[in-house]
Amino acid sequence: MSAPAPRPVSDGAALRAALRDTGVRPWPVIRATLAGTMALGSAVGLAAVAAWLIARAAQMPSPADVALAATTVRFFGISRGLFRYLERLASHDTALRGVVTLRERAYARLAGASADRVLGLRRGDIVARMGADLDAVGDAVVRAIIPLGVAVTVSAISVGIVAAILPLAGLVLAVCILLAGIVPAVLTARSARIAARVGTRARAEVSAAALSAMDGAVEHRVWGTSAVAAEELRAADREAERAEELAARPAAWAAGAQALFSGLALVGLVALGVLAVRSGDIDGPWAAVVALLPLAAFEAVSAVPTAVMQLYRSAAAARRLAELEPETPADAAELCPEEASPASSTPTLVLDGLSAAWPGMAPTRPVSATVPPGGVLAVVGRSGIGKTTLLTTLAGALPPVGGAVRLDGDPVGPADTGAVVAMTAEDAHVFGTTVLENLRVARGDVSTDEAWEALELVGLAGWVRGLPDGLDTELGSGGRTVSGGERRRLLLARAALAPAPVHLIDEPAEHLDESGAAALRAMVARMRAEGRSVVIVTHDLGLLDVADTVVSLDD
Repeated sequence: MSAPAPRPVSDGAALRAALRDTGVRPWPVIRATLAGTMALGSAVGLAAVAAWLIARAAQMPSPADVALAATTVRFFGISRGLFRYLERLASHDTALRGVVTLRERAYARLAGASADRVLGLRRGDIVARMGADLDAVGDAVVRAIIPLGVAVTVSAISVGIVAAILPLAGLVLAVCILLAGIVPAVLTARSARIAARVGTRARAEVSAAALSAMDGAVEHRVWGTSAVAAEELRAADREAERAEELAARPAAWAAGAQALFSGLALVGLVALGVLAVRSGDIDGPWAAVVALLPLAAFEAVSAVPTAVMQLYRSAAAARRLAELEPETPADAAELCPEEASPASSTPTLVLDGLSAAWPGMAPTRPVSATVPPGGVLAVVGRSGIGKTTLLTTLAGALPPVGGAVRLDGDPVGPADTGAVVAMTAEDAHVFGTTVLENLRVARGDVSTDEAWEALELVGLAGWVRGLPDGLDTELGSGGRTVSGGERRRLLLARAALAPAPVHLIDEPAEHLDESGAAALRAMVARMRAEGRSVVIVTHDLGLLDVADTVVSLDD
């Protein structure tokens, strides 16, 4: 039984759902749009009044005739900056509050997502989704929705002003503004859809490759694979650069189209203004308003291509966030370890020609082994050969590329992940909470006596007793307040408390000294005595004495 594919969801539907999850209401967005309209509207008003004032001044009127216009020019000049400041305050306050709400809900959904989906994500991919992707959804409000709303309102105001002076000129301006908004938007959208998806994925790959290279720096140096890791990072960076180029091309075409229609509008309105003056329909100052107002009116429309590009980027990011959600509440209950009950007995784990790989990667060498109840299997191999990938497949989070993995004859699937088969990853997280609550990650009802027993088992009880508040001492997020060895022992204690009958442990000896290795052997012996099976992935050949069977992924 293979892991279910993520629920297909369109980018537009994903973005609408993500925006609903931000909790942003229409009025804050309308308020920010009105402030932006007043800011750009002040620019339009400034251009119109300044054009009238310059043309009127050329006719040598009395100072009283132009005093009001001069004051109005100063008002629009000051109000533009003021309203721009208010628009920034309103839009960023709305977006930031929405992102905070969305982030809370995203973490809650990630915590409740099925284990096969969470284990199937690399650390860098989680960082990208919980960081850049969440921010991209917030950017949809500031850089797309509000600018598009301002473009519509300011364009309507500009057309209204020109049409009130010269109806035919208003019609020409309306047509040019529509073309300047629609044509660049279409040009941008045709490539932005691909560029947004490629760019989002490429940035995630850069994060994943960078974190992988840094986290495994020691192993890469030992096994001589540093050059391979560096090349993977360079390849991800090249892909990100290519995505940026894809996004830049339509933007260049859009800018050219806008310049074209803006120029056509300027030429057309100047011509209509001159003809209207000659026919006596309007006087010179009003003709100057008709001729020069498009220069300010097109400023609002110039934001359309960027806004369209941002919509696609935000939609692609929202879709990636939506992939973390469970199919239905029922499915979530079925697949979530917290809701599932562990098997009453330990099944026999069988690897039958098993080969594992992530999509696009070379599969591991096929391996076969049988792990009876209470047995221990060790998987060895050089760094980057696919040991962790194989462990993820054993956990049921990644379908096999070849062969099969079975529990008492049944294929391992998502329903087994966390309930029958538990996994302690090499980079398993230490949360910014108490020691006791970190142990309760394995099982929510762990008592203080059970916690002390597990800590004694891994040789950590003395250290915890020396902490200011013992089990209630707060640890820094990510384990930054503990040493590497203390962090690893804490994870081993958590593994010992997990109720699953089959436990997979990735690089358990990392950062452990001789006493730490002895604590690991004690924990494995404890699991054996309880009839639980253990699969260890390690590059430390000194630990192989704890295993009944050893398989190597090296060629």
